[in-house]
Amino acid sequence: MTTQHITAPRQERRHEIDDVLGRPFLMLIGGRPTAATDGATFTTTDPYTGDALATVPDAQPADVDAAVEAAEQARAGWRSTPVAERARRVLALADAVEEHAEELALLDTLDVGSPITNARTDVRIAVEQMRMYAGLALELKGQTIPGSGAVHLTLREPVGVVAKIFPFNHPLMFACRVAAPLIAGNPCVIKPPEAGPLSTLRLGELARDLLPPGVLNIVVGDGPAVPDRIVRHPAVRRIGFIGSEPTGRAIQRAAAESGVKHVTLELGGKNAMIVFDDAPVTEAARSAVAGMNFMWAGQSCGSTSRLLIHDSVYDDVLAEVTRAVDEIRLGDPLDPTTTQGTMVDRRAQAKALGYVKIALDDGARLVRGGTTPPAAEPAAFVAPTILADVTPAARVAQEEIFGPVLSVLRFRTEQEAIQIANDVRYGLTGAVWTNDLDRAFRVAEAMEAGFTWINGSGAHFPNVPYGGVKASGVGAKEECLEELLSYTTEKVINIMIRR
Repeated sequence: MTTQHITAPRQERRHEIDDVLGRPFLMLIGGRPTAATDGATFTTTDPYTGDALATVPDAQPADVDAAVEAAEQARAGWRSTPVAERARRVLALADAVEEHAEELALLDTLDVGSPITNARTDVRIAVEQMRMYAGLALELKGQTIPGSGAVHLTLREPVGVVAKIFPFNHPLMFACRVAAPLIAGNPCVIKPPEAGPLSTLRLGELARDLLPPGVLNIVVGDGPAVPDRIVRHPAVRRIGFIGSEPTGRAIQRAAAESGVKHVTLELGGKNAMIVFDDAPVTEAARSAVAGMNFMWAGQSCGSTSRLLIHDSVYDDVLAEVTRAVDEIRLGDPLDPTTTQGTMVDRRAQAKALGYVKIALDDGARLVRGGTTPPAAEPAAFVAPTILADVTPAARVAQEEIFGPVLSVLRFRTEQEAIQIANDVRYGLTGAVWTNDLDRAFRVAEAMEAGFTWINGSGAHFPNVPYGGVKASGVGAKEECLEELLSYTTEKVINIMIRR
């Protein structure tokens, strides 16, 4: 470890770090901790120190087959388990996650460079969401439909083996969303990101004694072979994916080539925040910085990475945004005072810095950042970056960077703002800042986005549907009852009445 990266928090937590990394990290297949069939492994790396963290299994398609077979064998028993009992077991897992909260947060911080304060929040949200789904369990109900000479009933039934594949920016939180398909009665195979698998593998250890064998299976592999085999396996009936648009499209294609499968995708975004001339300047500017999610280095599909400011307040809002960005503190992700961590790895760092160069070549003005901070080696930092005077057609205004790069654009009329906001392939989130209630609703309604805020940004809310349109996703919304129901099929029973 380079001397400059041996910080006080790391010195103080050395024994704790050694303890959480000292255990074997194994997959969970059929209720048993499992190495890859051929013994292959790969090593995860701390994006702050550049040091190796842990050796994890590098699964092969044969391991996926074993996991799906274990899930298939568990299907009948889990399906017949009363829904209240399924919810009770998920609640027990939520309790275990809460009990091990600091350990799981520490693993995410070490593995992906998220500040420890953010990682702790992710664990808290994970527990809350698991408990929310358990509380919604009895909503897995059908209906009666009036008919002529018959009674018509509908039932909610489990769909079958479910696969969930998710990215590195919130590993533990996304892994814990397996609660929804589990409560709906489906055994699951989940695949954590190779860039951040440790907390999910540890979750498997916690779940082993709380769920019947085969109900939850966890496989991880370095590369596309594992997720491709998961998606193509004939016994996998339902696929939930969170990640990039190109990968989502590949999953759609593979699923269609291998069967008739229910696929939902929550993908990327190039989201707009529109600030009108009557908005409170300081509050809107602070919200723009919060909505950009600089705290986890902008690595969020929901980040409002395009800031559209009315011409008459452009300079004022930009100045306030700059002041807010200047307060961001880069540092050791284990330091509680750090407010922006690292990129997940050096490739992500290089990609973000490459987009800054492209923006400058396209005529944007660099206001802040755009560099690797001095003495950052080997940490994968990118300084929080503001690009002003960006044009709507510029690549940094059209393409998802997934880094701490905020593009600032100018508009003059409401219609122009809407046009700029919608003139991208994505449609995940959007935000409007104005004191004019009529305009707020007009613009929010006109924005092609699945999740919008008026005079706010960034926040998610319990049981409020989250998801996008256009290239940002397809299928059931997440974080809500609709997601729970999406892991069921509806059966109709027609009872004919003899007269």
